[in-house]
Amino acid sequence: GAGKAVVDCAKAWDSKLLTYVSSAGIYQPDDVFPMPETTPTKETAGQVLYEKYALDNDIPFVSFRPQYIYGSKSNKWDYIDWYLDRIVRNAPLPIPGDGSQKVSLTNSEDVASLLASVLNDEAAAVEQTFFNCGTNNLVSYDEVALLCAEAAGISDVEIQHYDAKLGKAKFPFRLTDFYVAPDTAMAKLGWEGAKSTLEGDLSWYVESYKARGGAEKEIDLAVDSEVLVA
Repeated sequence: GAGKAVVDCAKAWDSKLLTYVSSAGIYQPDDVFPMPETTPTKETAGQVLYEKYALDNDIPFVSFRPQYIYGSKSNKWDYIDWYLDRIVRNAPLPIPGDGSQKVSLTNSEDVASLLASVLNDEAAAVEQTFFNCGTNNLVSYDEVALLCAEAAGISDVEIQHYDAKLGKAKFPFRLTDFYVAPDTAMAKLGWEGAKSTLEGDLSWYVESYKARGGAEKEIDLAVDSEVLVA
């Protein structure tokens, strides 16, 4: 496919460095958090197969593994929108477990700066090969709800915890803790760390949500009802 062709071209052109944006979603965590770069991965995942093909071709290769990106330059709004969809409609927020699970939500501008840090030390980057990509400003699932409500100017938010054994329903995150840290990139590439925080970004995010018609769009909450009634 196209990925294989890129690797083939990089080798044929004797490229100095091929940098790839993978995903932390390939991890199969074993209860060690933050998940290190040595966390077992889904061997059949497309990103893992790409990484393996690049390494097998013995080219200078670096792979970044981001997770849960938001921001004006992001191509996905689902994570925070899930919370706002319910908060602005005064609907309960079904959150699995006790809501204390931690998550790493990273502004796309911080992701971009981390990716660019590969140029700070290309040799060290190639030697390490894999880098987790995310903020170290963690928040819990319940904290995301409270921060979103505050940014939206709504004081009464109804969080309802349910048995995680019932599954995710439409919840945007994993049922358990699932987060990475940028420690390796900071230590080996000199990345300075995230400049943005979710709390600081939510005011403009809420305005963006409104501008995208989030408060008026039709939302199907039937699946929410199923886990809350159970």
